Amino acid sequence: MWTLIARRVLIAIPTVILVSMFVFGLQHALPGDPILVIAGEERDPEAIERLKEIYRLNDPVPVQYVAWVGQALQGDFGRSMRTGEPVSKLIVQKLPVTIQLAVASMIFALAIGLPAGILAAVRKGTAVDYAASAVALSGLSIPNFWLGIMMILFISVELRLLPASGYVPFFEDPVGAIETLIMPAFVLGGGLAATIMRHTRSAMLEVLRADYIRTARAKGLDERVVINKHALANALVPVITLSTLLFGQLLAGAVLTEQVFTIPGFGKLIVDAVFNRDYGVVQGVVLCTAIGFIFMNLLADVLYIVVTPRLRTG
Repeated sequence: MWTLIARRVLIAIPTVILVSMFVFGLQHALPGDPILVIAGEERDPEAIERLKEIYRLNDPVPVQYVAWVGQALQGDFGRSMRTGEPVSKLIVQKLPVTIQLAVASMIFALAIGLPAGILAAVRKGTAVDYAASAVALSGLSIPNFWLGIMMILFISVELRLLPASGYVPFFEDPVGAIETLIMPAFVLGGGLAATIMRHTRSAMLEVLRADYIRTARAKGLDERVVINKHALANALVPVITLSTLLFGQLLAGAVLTEQVFTIPGFGKLIVDAVFNRDYGVVQGVVLCTAIGFIFMNLLADVLYIVVTPRLRTG
């Protein structure tokens, strides 16, 4: 087990390095000069040169990259070119927001996807199966931004049941936090629920065809015991790993939803940074997101080993 985990960690290190090189190089390859934006309308040559010295833009790109990596290893991602704030401070401020949204979205996804997948597998070929599959296909097909806008118009504008946008920290006002998170979490969790439902259904169908399930039924065990104790426990193994990877995607891919609902998380931060050509913020946020996604992949491997005894002995 520990050997496998160590191998995954060794694989993750060059992955992080390649991601950081790609992000750093691509950001500098984009047309335009952020220094001209910072310098203002007058664009004084002395001020421009001074700003380039401050942000090391006169150095070759490889030298800039090495300096940035050295600082990043110490937890210093530089400063925002637009506000002058430390990038690490912005990340600390915005990361809990995205994590809160991701957790709420995953709760919705599991609460909808798991029961639907189990019912679809147990009632294969019935109206329940077809209905669950149709809903799952709809969840995969409907764009998040469109669903979010429609929910705002109907639930917030017409019915006035929930806030249309905004963010409230959970520990400051739990009720307000839940109210502001219901719609964006449902929008994000709906698509994930469809994915979880389809994988749960496939895994359950495969397990239900296994010999030990037929043996359990032949012994006269109640069907609920067969489903809940024998089939579900084994079918959840791939679903657990899938859910972990989907959670990593939530941390990296909530950009549109955060924009629609005006949630000040990682997504909104990186969109604003791209439009303002704020090198330091884009690089810091993307690197942290990549590290988080790689960590979730590692966690998925660990959970798969934990719930699969034969891997620990093999």
